Amino acid sequence: MNPAYGPREQDRADGQLLVIAKEPVPGRVKTRLVPPLTPGEAAALAGAALEDTLRTVARVPAARRVLALDGAPGAWLPAGFTVLPQRGRGLDERLAAAFEDAHRSLPVPTVLIGMDTPQVTRGLLADALSLLTGHDAVFGPANDGGFWLLGLRVPDRALLLGVPMSEPTTGEIQLRRLREMGMRVALLPCLTDVDTIADAIEVAALIPGSRYAAALDAIGAAR
Repeated sequence: MNPAYGPREQDRADGQLLVIAKEPVPGRVKTRLVPPLTPGEAAALAGAALEDTLRTVARVPAARRVLALDGAPGAWLPAGFTVLPQRGRGLDERLAAAFEDAHRSLPVPTVLIGMDTPQVTRGLLADALSLLTGHDAVFGPANDGGFWLLGLRVPDRALLLGVPMSEPTTGEIQLRRLREMGMRVALLPCLTDVDTIADAIEVAALIPGSRYAAALDAIGAAR
């Protein structure tokens, strides 16, 4: 470690942030919000969530910011991101591949998040990077039983493959897998991952000045 830096600053310089997301195309994103939303409304909300998430990530000091994307980048993508295509079939394969691909091109600790927690803060992401200085993994549980963040010092497909995704027990099983592999795991606060319209309303209330809240307001005003 460079003696000119404390642990938190050094880890921020060395770690990378990785967002895994789908291009916000109607019929391909947030389908569980349809109904009550239309496919176009769900895609607009997803696009706003993605843009808010990426802009937050862009404000966190990191060695690199990566978007593992299923689809094509659009005007919602801020400058300064490396875009990698997703690969794999199930979500467990795609997550494992995203970690592998990001780490292969820049072998530093990696923190991964999705596009369904636009309320994520710069501080939470900086904390996740910092915690990887003294831990093998960082885990952020979601209130639906899944997880909203996973950070790994060194990726390993065995940590993710076979974990059932989008289930009420996903987070419990994933955390158990990490610990059974002998990893020192740091925990972050539980966040609401948007799955339902009630979740969307709850999250928008947390970030009233966001693109996400404006998108939800626009949907309500148009009805």
